[in-house]
Amino acid sequence: MNISKAAAVIILILLGGCKTPVKMGSPQAIETKNDSTMSFSGTTHAFLVDLLKLYPDYFQSVLSNPDNKVQIIYTQIDRRKNGKPRFTDHYFNINDSSYFYPASTVKLPVAILALQKLNELKIPGLNKSSTMITEADHSGQTEVYNDPSAPDGRPTIEHYIKKILLVSDNDAFNRLYEFLGQEYINNSLHKKGYREAQIIHRLDISLTEDENRHTNRVRFFDTSGKLVYEKAQQQSKLVYAERNTKMGTGFYRLGELVNEPFDFSKKNRLTLKSMHNIVRSVMFPKAIPGKQRFKLKNEDYDFLRKYMSMMPHESGIPVYGTDEYWDTYVKFLLYGNEKNVVKDGVRIFNKVGDAYGFLTDAAYFADYTNNVEFMLSAVIHCNSDGIFNDDKYDYDSVGFPFMKQLGQVIYDYELKRNKKVNADLNKIRFNYTQ
Repeated sequence: MNISKAAAVIILILLGGCKTPVKMGSPQAIETKNDSTMSFSGTTHAFLVDLLKLYPDYFQSVLSNPDNKVQIIYTQIDRRKNGKPRFTDHYFNINDSSYFYPASTVKLPVAILALQKLNELKIPGLNKSSTMITEADHSGQTEVYNDPSAPDGRPTIEHYIKKILLVSDNDAFNRLYEFLGQEYINNSLHKKGYREAQIIHRLDISLTEDENRHTNRVRFFDTSGKLVYEKAQQQSKLVYAERNTKMGTGFYRLGELVNEPFDFSKKNRLTLKSMHNIVRSVMFPKAIPGKQRFKLKNEDYDFLRKYMSMMPHESGIPVYGTDEYWDTYVKFLLYGNEKNVVKDGVRIFNKVGDAYGFLTDAAYFADYTNNVEFMLSAVIHCNSDGIFNDDKYDYDSVGFPFMKQLGQVIYDYELKRNKKVNADLNKIRFNYTQ
């Protein structure tokens, strides 16, 4: 179906008030012009625009407002006869120069790099379950000698990653950031092709740039209590790419409103395209060019996949209460902020982030019942008053409904999309009770 015919069909559907997707032809990655119903300046493909236009009640007000800074990547996955995947990416407003605060999404690449670092060290007795003791040697640092959420009280890389993927734990991220150091994190990501990445500070604690450049001394012990590896304290000499990133009209500092744009120039940076591709590299490492793959073992990939898709109540260790951490707690796409409404047979392998009014989710979806798989990543800014640090963001009224509806629309489309070869998803089907 060409674009002019698609537009005619859409007009008829909108006039009739119908919300059922029409059958579209093979999606074409065609650049489309902006219009009054949607606002975009980045790379945008007509197929995705046409699909979203079928649901004006869901998307028109959000996508027509440039302040929402929406970006979307939808990847269709088609299997060849040999099972190898073929990816078709559809973009909406993808612009690497359009900054958004990545929040907790940076935790996934750091978790991956922690496993990679262990593989690179190749030290006998050192693995993700080794006891990890963190010391405090510089201003702003804190030590860790035990982890109350672990069954035996031992802090480990394994346990930190579990907490990151299950409930997006901030302290767990900070400990891996301290283990790896700023230079290793950023240089490793740049070598893998994520050249715009800047992961340059801890989360949920206020530290100076110098304090974030300093990372703690970390010691690892084997099961007998023998010291097997010690990482000295480090001071990063990383030269950041300079940015002038200011947003909004004001922000609160120490309880006082400052009437000037908020400066994100020294905040973490990760584009949606990079986050999308990092998730793809975990789910489909063989589909990634060799130089861009992380140095992980098969067991590392399975470990990441299992906890990316596990629900908090399924975790025996650590234990999470369902009142505070419900099943869909970190599953924005498809569920928004709804609690305990889980689709049977569907697993979402993802990482989310929310802070400063930004909501982000990068995900791979697997429906084992219907043999459906696809990838979807999105970011939206929900800060209509333009003020930061006031805890008045439009998550509930704008952000979460958008994420839920976007996930549902794409999922419904995938259920109806014809595929020549059904996906065999058994390799990523996990027993979550063990």
